[in-house]
Amino acid sequence: MKVGVFLSAKLPERGGGFTFESELFDALTELAPYSAHSFVICSQEKETPQQISSVKNIDFLSFHLSFQERWRYQLARVRKFLSIKLRHPRSKFKIEGWYDDFILKYVVENGINFILYINPFYFYKSLLDLPYVTVLWDLQHQLQPYFPEVSANDEWERREKLYAVKLRRASTIITGTEAGKAEIERFYQVPTQRIRILPLPTPQFALDAPVCPDLSLLEKYNIPNNYLLYPAQFWSHKNHVGLLLAIKLLREKYNLIFPLVFIGSDRGNELYVRQMVAELELSKQVHFLGFVPQEDLMHLYRDAFALTFVSFFGPDNLPPLEAMALQCPVIASNVSGAKEQLGDAALLVDPKDVEQIALAIKSLWDDSTLRQELIQRGLKRATKWRAIDYVKGICSILDEFEPIRRCWSSKELYQQK
Repeated sequence: MKVGVFLSAKLPERGGGFTFESELFDALTELAPYSAHSFVICSQEKETPQQISSVKNIDFLSFHLSFQERWRYQLARVRKFLSIKLRHPRSKFKIEGWYDDFILKYVVENGINFILYINPFYFYKSLLDLPYVTVLWDLQHQLQPYFPEVSANDEWERREKLYAVKLRRASTIITGTEAGKAEIERFYQVPTQRIRILPLPTPQFALDAPVCPDLSLLEKYNIPNNYLLYPAQFWSHKNHVGLLLAIKLLREKYNLIFPLVFIGSDRGNELYVRQMVAELELSKQVHFLGFVPQEDLMHLYRDAFALTFVSFFGPDNLPPLEAMALQCPVIASNVSGAKEQLGDAALLVDPKDVEQIALAIKSLWDDSTLRQELIQRGLKRATKWRAIDYVKGICSILDEFEPIRRCWSSKELYQQK
């Protein structure tokens, strides 16, 4: 099959989404020459990625349009519909969706007959009649619709409208855990045979990171030793406030003062978190670093006393896997699917229970043996499933579907539109 692989714009500030797409892109570049299928990287980026310029079985298709090209295409579409209107006066005059129409035209002209969406929010309705595989990270808008990032400004409706079509029409949906699979079946009535479990891969950059810590980073960012690390964009579901309350409890009840380092871009909740830091009188303990380069992030993991990943959302999260690969012990939320993803390589806590979070941190301080055991278990878990394994799983899905896909052509799709 000729598979169109849809990538969103590469913005490191997007956090885990950027990391996930980048890791799969690199693994696909490595495996494509040995696949029975050919791949076309489809993106709004203007230039061909350098990594694929000479790789067998991979081409690049840019959907980038200049301002002038957009106007020309819209004008051509208006002319087309005016012609139809003159011949059929009762037909509806409609020019919206011209860009989706443009996408379909290019996809069909380039012989793409199967689509791979590795970002769950990427979708073109004009391509709905082409079979496709999609990755799904979570369905938290169904499970926890009260968080503003999945509800405010019509976000709940947007996600529901997308998933109600995209998931039900998918040839295969990829999720990371049995918990995720059960949620897809529950909310969208997708047959179990169309859902495939591929565990979230540990990012290769973390596995390949240098062993030696860079202590100069502590001076660069003005961070004390024995800090707790929380790399998470400032969404309300990340539960920064719960972690603040936990370190305040540790200070007041157990006389344990842990510096806390927040890394991540603001997604609308940073000001509130900063206000809470001030109200809780934690300004001397809490450090806001914003977005940091990947190279610095690796060393910040290595130097940390522990990762405190107390998000309310799951089942799949990348930071615990990154931390494990970089020998940083992990405290993580015991959300649905977390036990499947992390096993015994993390201390799991109820993200609502401030004292439980605090006691988990204290247990690592009191018991250095436990901390070292977590590090060793984490290393074992981190190397268990990589991006290359994930892409092999995708290729297996493609192999299984190919005998079905060869039964019809896509040439008529654009003409029918």
